[in-house]
Amino acid sequence: MGAAFFYHLTERPLEATLPVLLGKALDAGWRVELRGTDPDTLDRLDRHLWLGDGFLPHGLAGGPHDDEQPVLLTTGAGTNNASCVMAVDGATVTPDETAKLDRVCILFNGADPAAVEHARGQWRTLTDAGVAAQYWAEDGGRWVKKSESGQTG
Repeated sequence: MGAAFFYHLTERPLEATLPVLLGKALDAGWRVELRGTDPDTLDRLDRHLWLGDGFLPHGLAGGPHDDEQPVLLTTGAGTNNASCVMAVDGATVTPDETAKLDRVCILFNGADPAAVEHARGQWRTLTDAGVAAQYWAEDGGRWVKKSESGQTG
């Protein structure tokens, strides 16, 4: 069963955090589905990943080679055989889905009370279903594990 890692963004924006996490996932040999709820946000992230500090191979869902993308940005379930789902903007990840993955990463904006409350609900849903979870928060430019539920690997 996969584990869920929650990332509470309080110091750096999503655009700064996401490339680091995506790079680590690719280094682990995982295909990643970056799941969002807003096509405009995914378009913005797509541009950032192309034009940012380093190149991360990826594509927006709906292209001719979705199944070959190491990172697929999508508002629905991807088709790139992902072993890691990174959810942004409150995108839903179910316990059943998590069980089939190596990792789920839920990134949420700490300055948005609705996003924080939604992430708390996701934590309860996943951990109540037996999914191992970790909660990470930024502290002085570093990620610090603040809470853990169940066994994670």
